[in-house]
Amino acid sequence: MSEAFRQAVEWLYSLEAARGMDFKLERVTLALEYLGRPQERFGAVHIGGTNGKGSVAAMIHAVLGAAGCRVGLYTSPHLVRVTERIRVGEREIDPDEMAEWVAKVRRATCARGVHLTFFEFLTALALDYFAAQRVDLAVLEVGLGGRLDATNVIVPEVAAITTVGMDHEEFLGETLEQIAAEKAGIVKRGRPCVLGRVPHPARSVVRAAAAERGSPMYELDAHFSIEPCAGAMRYRGMRRSIDGIRLGLLGAHQWDNAAVALAAVELVPGLSVSDEAVRRGLAGVRWPGRLEVVSGPPLVVLDGAHNPDGIEALVRETRALLDGYRTRLLFAVMRDKRWAPMVSRLGPLVEEVVVTSIGGARGEDPRKLAEAFARYAPVRVVPDAAEAFQWLCATSASADAVLVTGSLFLVGAVYPLLATEIRCLQPDERAD
Repeated sequence: MSEAFRQAVEWLYSLEAARGMDFKLERVTLALEYLGRPQERFGAVHIGGTNGKGSVAAMIHAVLGAAGCRVGLYTSPHLVRVTERIRVGEREIDPDEMAEWVAKVRRATCARGVHLTFFEFLTALALDYFAAQRVDLAVLEVGLGGRLDATNVIVPEVAAITTVGMDHEEFLGETLEQIAAEKAGIVKRGRPCVLGRVPHPARSVVRAAAAERGSPMYELDAHFSIEPCAGAMRYRGMRRSIDGIRLGLLGAHQWDNAAVALAAVELVPGLSVSDEAVRRGLAGVRWPGRLEVVSGPPLVVLDGAHNPDGIEALVRETRALLDGYRTRLLFAVMRDKRWAPMVSRLGPLVEEVVVTSIGGARGEDPRKLAEAFARYAPVRVVPDAAEAFQWLCATSASADAVLVTGSLFLVGAVYPLLATEIRCLQPDERAD
């Protein structure tokens, strides 16, 4: 790590400590004005939703890359390195490049009195970097919500909303309808919108927003779908059908995400993507830390589920995935999450629980988590996440599985600890 990069990252995190989260579009809009409106120099696909938006973004990026497009990808949060958030093709932004761009954006903003939050700064940096890299298209994942998210300065070719559930209520509202209205903020006038599997009350809100803005809306199972076909899957879209699709991500819920991704790709004007590029892109897509199975022993399952809907999807998958294993759980969560329902779904599935701390002041007190889990299984409190994971792996037998979930920050904390000989298994291998 160069000294320039170390100092740049240190300065970036000082923004998070000083300014936290403050949702407005004025600052990032002004920053982009001073940078020469880089977001207007390439097309974009904008992905929002409570769960699945990162997976959909990764799938679109993989499919377009397989089709030979030069594609940028902007996602959050990162697991291990901040450079993971910004990619062109398969390559993360180089640390020295990132240091250079941090300096550039600082000159354009701070010197003019524009003081951005951490996420606003990275968003402006990513958009300027994509323009300099001359990408054909950029795929951008919403950070939080949609209407006031820093990424909402773009006018995308297509917007997609994957799911709507209860999360971040303190910022987005206390009802599904209020949260859906915030998510629907990414729907732009006259531009198509793709809608995934969304509960009816939220669906009605998004439909109304799309109608008001003259945005054509395409809904999963009404306008496009994905279904089993001859040992693989078939996508039925608005204009095409594609057979023989296999997916490089585990989980039945990822098939809904794949359908949303392919519908978005189908709606980008002037884009030609062959059936083979779709098959190759989806088969090769990787999205670390999301229902990721790592060989052992012990078997390790990493999943960044951090809200009740995400945990519900994880529980559905792990019933079969961990059948025959003695499951030991490593859990941590942010205190602003509705974690009690997460505990009640995970508790009956596990034989032992270790609770730990992540996220600094935002993290929930592990003693409170231990009290909640105690009704289901023996619980141990290990405040340091790395130490907790290492203890679980060291004390597990060959018939044990270690399930790590509750927060992407927890998955990110343990990810560098995975031994080099431990490798991620592919879906076909897990079927054996």
